[in-house]
This record gives sequence, C-alpha cells and structure tokens, in this order.
Amino acid sequence: MTAGVGLAVQARLNGELGSRVGDGIAATLASTVVGLVLLLLVVPLHPAGRRGLRLMRAAVRDGDLRWWHLAGGVCGALFVAGQGISVGAVGVAVFTVAVVGGSAVGGLVVDRFAIGPGGRRCITVARAAGAVACVVAVAVAGHGAWGGSGTVVVVLPVLAGAAVAVQSALNGRLGVIAGSPWPATLVNFAVAATSLAGVLTVRAVSGWSSPVRLPAEPLLYLAGVIGVGVIAVATIAVRHLGVLVFGLAGVAGQLLGAVVLDAFTPGREPSVATFAGIVITFLALALATHPRFRRPEPGHAPTES
Repeated sequence: MTAGVGLAVQARLNGELGSRVGDGIAATLASTVVGLVLLLLVVPLHPAGRRGLRLMRAAVRDGDLRWWHLAGGVCGALFVAGQGISVGAVGVAVFTVAVVGGSAVGGLVVDRFAIGPGGRRCITVARAAGAVACVVAVAVAGHGAWGGSGTVVVVLPVLAGAAVAVQSALNGRLGVIAGSPWPATLVNFAVAATSLAGVLTVRAVSGWSSPVRLPAEPLLYLAGVIGVGVIAVATIAVRHLGVLVFGLAGVAGQLLGAVVLDAFTPGREPSVATFAGIVITFLALALATHPRFRRPEPGHAPTES
C-alpha cells in the first residue's frame, strides 16, 4: 500500500512538472535523471550492489538473461511519460484507475506466460474477472474524459499500466539474478533515462521540439526519488505475489493517495464517476484474491496461495 501511495504522489509531481515545462517527455527525463543519479551514488559503492551488477552481467553473457530482460526501463519511461502528459488533463484519480485497468490485464498475461520470476500463475475465473472488472472501472472513472483529445489522455495511462506489469515482471527477474533489488532498479532507471533521451534527441533533430525551461522548485523532482523506492519494492514483491496480485494490492494505496491529492490540491476534483470506478476496482481486488474462486486451469497445480 505504501508503494501505491508513492505512485499517486509521483503522478501528481510528474503531472505538475509536465504542466510547468510544457513537455511531458522532457519533464519525465528530468525526474528520471534525479533517481538515476541517486542510484549511481549509492549502488556501486555498496558491496551487494557491485556483486549484483556482476551477477547480472554474467547472466547476460551466459544467456541466462536475454537482452530484452533489461528493457523494463523502457516500460517505466512510458509510464512516467504518461504521468507527465495525462495527469494534468484527467486528474490523479482517473489516471490511477486507468493505470490499474491496464496493469490488471497486463498482469494477467504476464503471469500466464511466466515472464516474471514467480513462474506461471494460472488464469482462474477470479483472476480473469478481476482484470475485466478493472477495465470496467476505467470506463466508468474516465466518463467525461472520453471523446476527442480526452480519449488519448485516458488511453495513454491504460497502455502505461500494461507497461508497468511488464516492467515489474522484468525487474523482478533481474532482482532474483542480482540477489538484491537495487542493481535491478539501477538498470531500470539507466534504460529509462536512455530511452527518454533518445526520444528527445530524435524530436530535436526532426525539429519537432523547442527548448524547455525547467522550474527551480526542488520538490517537483522528488518523483524520481519516489520512483526508486516503488521500483525496488515491486522488484521484491512480484516474485512472491505475481504481477497481477501485486498490481491490484497496490491499488488501495494508489487510490487513497490519488483521491486525497485530487480533493485537497488545485486541479481536477474527483467526480462521482471516479468514486464509482474506485469502488469497482476494490471489488476487483477482492474478487481476484478471494480463496473461494482460486481454481487453476485443468492439468495445472495452483501456484498462488
């Protein structure tokens, strides 16, 4: 739940930074660089961090890790960019519910194909129904934002949510190899920063962007620091919970933080539709984790308690 609250605060900070800069990708890069610098100052100096980096390098060399296992940061870049672009338009609560919908469906698929470190987790009726309920929550919470450009800013966080599911699975696998979440988190931030810098470079060369001025308020850049903690927690948790259940378990914290932020800070206030989406999302979480409905696929033993 703490990680979920962190995501809600991160979304508000990145949304505010994106609005100030006028460029969601540039704002995302600035936030990501803050987290990357912090990790570069800490991880290589710690024995466990250096050992983890060596183990990951050896795993790539020996073929135990594929190159795409290191690409979780690309998904993270998409998620944070979605924050910078969408939050100012739809509010933190709608953004959060949309991300939950995308991550629920993404988590179901990721768990089914054993992309994460916890092995394959069968698609049960409850897990599928929970994911579908989260999609319904997106439609309900996003009511009023659909249509025209509003459709884009709601669809973007849905895609970002699916990317988060893949990111959690890949980072969890790296964390198992490294024996620590911090080297995996460092790789995630390095890949994310490189991806964002590449996008900005292409835009600049193509003449699609103009120079931006970053605001001087240090508080706006704390989103990168919060992201470090969120990624580290996810790297540890997905091994034991699976991507879907971990994602849904973080919903409570995300929605609690999101509604409080939207209600007590300037900007879009949560609507009745948003609260309805929140209720549906909580019901989805209860359904996906209820022991009565945990029936594995035929021919497979259950892998989730």
